[in-house]
Amino acid sequence: MKITITTVDAFTDKAFSGNPAAVCLLDEDLSDGQMQTIAMEMNLSETAFVQRTSESDSYSLRWFTPALEIDLCGHATLASAFWMVKAGWAKTGETIRFQTRSGELRVKSVGEWLEMDFPLISTFVEQHPFFGNDFFGARITHSARLRKNWIFELEDANAIESCKPDFSVVKEHSEEGIIITAPGKGIFDIYSRFFGPNVGIDEDPVTGFAHCALMDYWFQRSGKNKLKAYQASQRGGELHLEKRDNRVIIRGQAVKVLSGEIEF
Repeated sequence: MKITITTVDAFTDKAFSGNPAAVCLLDEDLSDGQMQTIAMEMNLSETAFVQRTSESDSYSLRWFTPALEIDLCGHATLASAFWMVKAGWAKTGETIRFQTRSGELRVKSVGEWLEMDFPLISTFVEQHPFFGNDFFGARITHSARLRKNWIFELEDANAIESCKPDFSVVKEHSEEGIIITAPGKGIFDIYSRFFGPNVGIDEDPVTGFAHCALMDYWFQRSGKNKLKAYQASQRGGELHLEKRDNRVIIRGQAVKVLSGEIEF
């Protein structure tokens, strides 16, 4: 069997920045084991598998890290929609409906940008039982919990950029991962980074799902329903966020980097 696979850098307009995802547009079924094996081979934070459903504008979308299947991934959804338009699976301006483990997700191309409609992830003020008020030498000013992750607010954007976590400690004291965030600088309202060693990613370059929670967190903190966000990983990435009731609109760009075939 041969399948085509494409690597797309998401949340950027420049190759070799943003967050890379592998995208497979499938014309035939793969087993769960085959999808997981391909994701292990690609060794990116996520590999996305897209398949047509019986409805003309609806597609099945699944995401795999090198270690496991996950419930929600923003950058691989953005990458999938981008490549579907480029490959002729969808038209510019069309709303693509993805059926996922997190329900229906909608993505629409608007000029050079893609606009994703995601669920808002609720956050709850709570202090972490291990880290308390300190995260590897940086002071935690506020903290919040979501279902399988934590948010730690640090003092400023410089603290985000300079943070050097011990991933073995993060792994021991988190279920999935930890989001650190702070008020932004320059044109950005917020900065963040995401550490997820328990899902096979020590640091994710740009994390869509984390911003579904960060939108709720910062709306509670500031009352702003629109944010320009920067994820300050080594690769870096830009996201534009808007809260609409219990949904988050995430806008980003993407660029193709590589296409090839996997044979097995």
